[in-house]
Amino acid sequence: MLPRGVFVLGGAASGKSAWAENLLDSSGLDLVYLATARAGDGETSAKIALHRARRNTHWQTVEEPLDVASVLEKVGPDKPVLIDCATMWLSNQMMARADLDAVQATLLAALARCAAPWVIVSNEIGHGIVPQNALAREFREAQGRLNIALAAEADLAVMVVAGLPVLLKGALP
Repeated sequence: MLPRGVFVLGGAASGKSAWAENLLDSSGLDLVYLATARAGDGETSAKIALHRARRNTHWQTVEEPLDVASVLEKVGPDKPVLIDCATMWLSNQMMARADLDAVQATLLAALARCAAPWVIVSNEIGHGIVPQNALAREFREAQGRLNIALAAEADLAVMVVAGLPVLLKGALP
């Protein structure tokens, strides 16, 4: 049995996406992978290919870098959805010069209304030093606020460290 909402937090290359994929794979259901990354360079393209290669035929991939809420509105109750990841989504929103408070509110409302169980992956970027660049500081602050809001909306929150889940909220299935 999957929780209604799961928030998976972790550092870069911590195993958070693989852990989230395995959690949903264990359901045996057909699944939706909502990808927010844009393949803007060779490194990102290679990472996207790696993620795709891990997924079996139970996954339907939907690529949506900005309007995650509209995809969530269309997901049926029997198709759990993995959103990977909130950090790329936020970066895309900042690059589009979106009103971050408004798009965050829209995302949270869509998660609350989503008919299917959902899992959202995000990066923990607050453990590092204070960035020297003003845009990087703005992003770090926005990511922190988004992570706090996503954790509050979720029934289960885990931080993945070295591929292992550390329980933050709820109970592991």
